[in-house]
Amino acid sequence: MAMHLLYESSSGYGLFEAHGLDEIGQNTEAVRSSVSDLSRFGRVVKLTAFIPFASALDALNQVNAVSEGVMTDELRSFLELNLPKVKEGKKPKFSLGLAEPKLGSHIFEATKIPCQSNEFVLELLRGVRQHFDRFIKDLKTGDLEKSQLGLAHSYSRAKVKFNVNRVDNMVIQAIFLLDTFDKDINTFAMRVREWYSWHFPELVKIVNDNYLYARVAKMIDDKSKLTEDHIPMLTDVLGDEDKAKEVVEAGKASMGQELDPIDLFNVQTFAQKVMDLADYRKRLYDYLVSKMGDIAPNLAALIGDMVGARLISHAGSLTNLAKCPSSTLQILGAEKALFRALKTRGNTPKYGLIFHSSFIGRASAKNKGRVARYLANKCSIASRIDCFADGATTAFGEKLREQVEERLDFYDKGVAPRKNVDVMKEVIESLQNKDEAMDVENGLDGSVSVILFSCYNKFTSPTITRESNVEVF
Repeated sequence: MAMHLLYESSSGYGLFEAHGLDEIGQNTEAVRSSVSDLSRFGRVVKLTAFIPFASALDALNQVNAVSEGVMTDELRSFLELNLPKVKEGKKPKFSLGLAEPKLGSHIFEATKIPCQSNEFVLELLRGVRQHFDRFIKDLKTGDLEKSQLGLAHSYSRAKVKFNVNRVDNMVIQAIFLLDTFDKDINTFAMRVREWYSWHFPELVKIVNDNYLYARVAKMIDDKSKLTEDHIPMLTDVLGDEDKAKEVVEAGKASMGQELDPIDLFNVQTFAQKVMDLADYRKRLYDYLVSKMGDIAPNLAALIGDMVGARLISHAGSLTNLAKCPSSTLQILGAEKALFRALKTRGNTPKYGLIFHSSFIGRASAKNKGRVARYLANKCSIASRIDCFADGATTAFGEKLREQVEERLDFYDKGVAPRKNVDVMKEVIESLQNKDEAMDVENGLDGSVSVILFSCYNKFTSPTITRESNVEVF
């Protein structure tokens, strides 16, 4: 059976015919030993057709299609033009060898050309790649390397390209950094307490807050220099004049040991570092809140910025979170407990990361599971609205939060909550009225506003508003 080889280079598609394979043997080792010898390999593999890419953009589109296992129209016409015809009802007398099995499956489904991708074919293609510049006579020295470099840069740039309006990766990195800062600041603050307590041990009982302790330690420096003049400054830091007086009195009667100026300087320097980390942590939290307002405003309005960011981070992206059913979202973060319960046939966990929401804490012990299920249901809706809606608004998240509040009242007092379909219609109508009013102010007829909110209509379908454990679009 004749064998043809498809080679996807950076400059175009090449089709080769492998004949006389008996000379090198139908085994991988024989091919591997013959690849380096061009005179021997060139007698077995010969170029039959070559089609260059029209432009750099065309090359990028073609290599993207190959990586995804999709046959483009250009590749199909190239193969059908240069390969023998496949007659219906008859077994082909040739096969096409290529490096991508997924692409071979697509080619076979579309054209019925038999394809194969195995170690033997890969060794033949390795020889083609090694001597490709010798097969194409019109290529100049360095042309192939330039095209490979340019295509590699374009391909890599296209893979990391993202939408600046939905940069959920920034939220993921910010929440990771916040968690790291919380651990580091706590560790460093405890080190400041232990270090400065050798000099002023009584201060630990007076000032409990780590950040305030670092500021006070930085301000006091040497306890022996504490006087009544320091009370106004300490009052500004602690916010309590009685505590400031207590610090001054404790400093006068302190049992701590004296420290050298160089030791106090190092303590002060380290305390300043802790203060700087705490200040940056506050700025990072404000940044996270602003990013959540841009990326997932409804999810943030429903469950909070920190919990929403942790859900997005654990799912991997906002899109992945939107694809999760509410039953999966409910136990995100409790995978170990879930698999342990399945293995031991015990009780499965009722909640994961959403346990940190205030709604779970406010619910009674017997209703925590039901509130978690209902809250996961609403979080699933909010994440899908944030992911797939065209406009950014917190209206849906605020109404979903009201629904959770109503459900808590229903469990505690028996007050019947509103239905989800009615709440969604109310939000859509308010948004449409608001947009129409803005169009009137801008001199428009208001008919354009309907297009902006067309994507919201799908959230009123019965499959979305069903108060079930799994929601499907």
